[in-house]
Amino acid sequence: MKHFISTRGIDSATAIRLLDTTADMADVRQRDVKKLPTLRGKTVANVFFEDSTRTRLSFEAAALALSADVSTFTSKGSSVSKGESLKDTVQTLESMGADFIVLRHCDSGAAATLAQSGWINAHVINAGDGTHEHPTQALLDAYTLRSRLFGDSARGRNLAGVRIVIVGDILHSRVARSNVWLLATLGAHVTLVAPRTLMPRDIAAWPVAIVHTLDEALDEGVDAVMTLRIQKERMNDAFFPDAAEYTRFWGMTTARFDAVRANTLVMHPGPMNRGLEIAGSIADSANSTVRDQVSHGVAARMAVLYTLLGEDAS
Repeated sequence: MKHFISTRGIDSATAIRLLDTTADMADVRQRDVKKLPTLRGKTVANVFFEDSTRTRLSFEAAALALSADVSTFTSKGSSVSKGESLKDTVQTLESMGADFIVLRHCDSGAAATLAQSGWINAHVINAGDGTHEHPTQALLDAYTLRSRLFGDSARGRNLAGVRIVIVGDILHSRVARSNVWLLATLGAHVTLVAPRTLMPRDIAAWPVAIVHTLDEALDEGVDAVMTLRIQKERMNDAFFPDAAEYTRFWGMTTARFDAVRANTLVMHPGPMNRGLEIAGSIADSANSTVRDQVSHGVAARMAVLYTLLGEDAS
């Protein structure tokens, strides 16, 4: 695997290997010395054309934990504002020694374009491209889910038979797209829930069930509910009447949470709009995986960097 652009097309064996490598990296992070020498002498360039403090810091921590040098590029105040292209930017960074390009971009398909362009020889990791995909988020979500469900027996396992509901702004969510493909590959049963106005047009081709209110999707057999952030910054139109109606039909309220089985997990990729998508008491409950997801993000990104490095040795 030269690049990590999408979860679509990853086979089951590769997905499980990435999860198991994430487990190895999580073990490293529990040691007194939380570093490996794996990327010593390598440089990871974080190239962020779109803001995301959480993802950027996670990739920086992952690279440093593997003993890499790290450089961070943001478009604000850079030559991009003077007309420099993505091609010019990444070629400049590679000329300065970048072995990995971690790209976050507002345009869907930007990471794939870079990986397929032949402009650079560096490994490309998609840190989120428009409304397309966010594959490392899906990896850390799947790892968190597997760890919480199976504990010490998680290693080597897929998610066959696990039932997960993803609810919210599916239309604008790259997190939802990457999760759908990875979870399906791992054998999980995925149900998507959203207002009709927030469902993508090509949804019929996805390996999911579809319903339009959260009450339809929830029952005592659901293992996890992933609530998504309402991405108001990507909305030019009114996709639902108001916040109160959204919460009424699609929010994870305390009443809905009380109606599912006691060990149902509640996930959120963050940042959260508390009280809109999810009640604060649920986000802070023992069933919530939110803090685990943040913690596991570093291990998952370490796993991706570690795995891509193997391409150089093969």
